Amino acid sequence: MKLEELGFSNWFIENSETEHLAEMRVARVTAVNRDNFLIRNGDKELTAEVAGKLLFAAESKEDMPTVGDWVVVNYFDDNALAIIHDLLPRKSLLKRKTSGKTVDFQLIATNIDTAFIMQSLDQNYNLRRFERYMVMAAEGNIEQVLLLSKSDLMSTEQLESVLSEVTSRFENVTVFAYSAKTGIGIKPIVDYIQPAKTYCLLGSSGVGKTTLLNKLLNDEEFAINEVRVSDSRGRHTTTRRQLILLDNGGMIIDSPGMRELGNFAIETGIDETFDEITILAQKCRFNDCTHVNEPGCAVIEAIENENLDEDRYNNFIRLRKESDYYERSYLKKRRRDKEFGKMVKSVMKHKKKNKF
Repeated sequence: MKLEELGFSNWFIENSETEHLAEMRVARVTAVNRDNFLIRNGDKELTAEVAGKLLFAAESKEDMPTVGDWVVVNYFDDNALAIIHDLLPRKSLLKRKTSGKTVDFQLIATNIDTAFIMQSLDQNYNLRRFERYMVMAAEGNIEQVLLLSKSDLMSTEQLESVLSEVTSRFENVTVFAYSAKTGIGIKPIVDYIQPAKTYCLLGSSGVGKTTLLNKLLNDEEFAINEVRVSDSRGRHTTTRRQLILLDNGGMIIDSPGMRELGNFAIETGIDETFDEITILAQKCRFNDCTHVNEPGCAVIEAIENENLDEDRYNNFIRLRKESDYYERSYLKKRRRDKEFGKMVKSVMKHKKKNKF
């Protein structure tokens, strides 16, 4: 297998400043384990560890390898083990806020061409959640495709109504509805996947990501858990992110379901996802208009004239406020971390000086 079949292109070389490419080889990260990584080169998949220099130089989690990354490695023990010395530039990056109260980034995957954003046609269905995932993907420079699973739960008329609602809300986004149970709608998704392109499955637990993956693999390779009938929520079937090769040459990254999806530092993603609001905002009287209560706000005027969906506007405001809050908290945390780092260096320097 050639590296190009794994998605490698001259873009990564042309945008790289690494000093190691001349004497080392390139491979792609296919899985992240607790203590090591799996990488795939043109020949095989093998275990890799991070060089101490790269680990020491990393200022945040974003500087460490994750699934989808192209890395510069050298090999030991007859190519049984690899050491990762550097990361090549990323064409795209999918990340979210860490779950819980801690405000930091969690990397999901990199170098993704298209995100399959999934919802099931049961109690999981929620247009605002679609927008939240779309903002995250758009911020990472990733194309979005919306998948509606479990279409067998609806009548033909109900399904047509939902599809009309989704396509009118997201006019420029491809939408597929399908049923893994009946097989209806699976083939168009398979046909959409192209060789040497990387896709990822995003969605809450229980929407059918693992079931779809098994369909794409024509196999029951991955275990499936039942969904609770009471709230349509499922247990995590996928326990780690991994890049999987499909028979047609495409690649897909499966990831654990996200019950909490926080975003911050997503200005570009919001602008692209809510592009009609971004266009309206250019007509506001004030350049720093918050679109909440300012006079001469073209966005508020559009709502009053029923030219803008109010529910979509409310989600836009909600996501922007959430992002601003988390970003302020993140910057405050970074300042504290830097101050703590300076203090530690000062103490160590003082101890070393007094030792002599």
